[in-house]
Amino acid sequence: MVQIVTRSDVENLLAEGRPVVLIDALSQSYYAQQHLPGAINLLESDVNELAAGLLPDKAQTIVTYCSNEACQNSKAVARRLEALGYTDVRTYPAGIQDWVEAGNRTETYAAS
Repeated sequence: MVQIVTRSDVENLLAEGRPVVLIDALSQSYYAQQHLPGAINLLESDVNELAAGLLPDKAQTIVTYCSNEACQNSKAVARRLEALGYTDVRTYPAGIQDWVEAGNRTETYAAS
């Protein structure tokens, strides 16, 4: 079962220096505008095709997020990853909105 985490949980995971993969479950255009530092972009529709290449270690800690509590993308991606055998999948339902409102750093991505 996917574990629900808070902003504090994500901040603590990152501060511990443990390998954590952050997955932004929003469309590429939103990801490009703003995402959590180091996050990769993965949509539910692409999980089956791309997960093995992007996430070769099925035991690694993965945190999915999207825009806010109303967005269900992160939960959908997390459930699909679990169905593929990933064992430490967590979701951050408050998402990027909560992260930004707390004053935390974000990144942008400009396609070349």
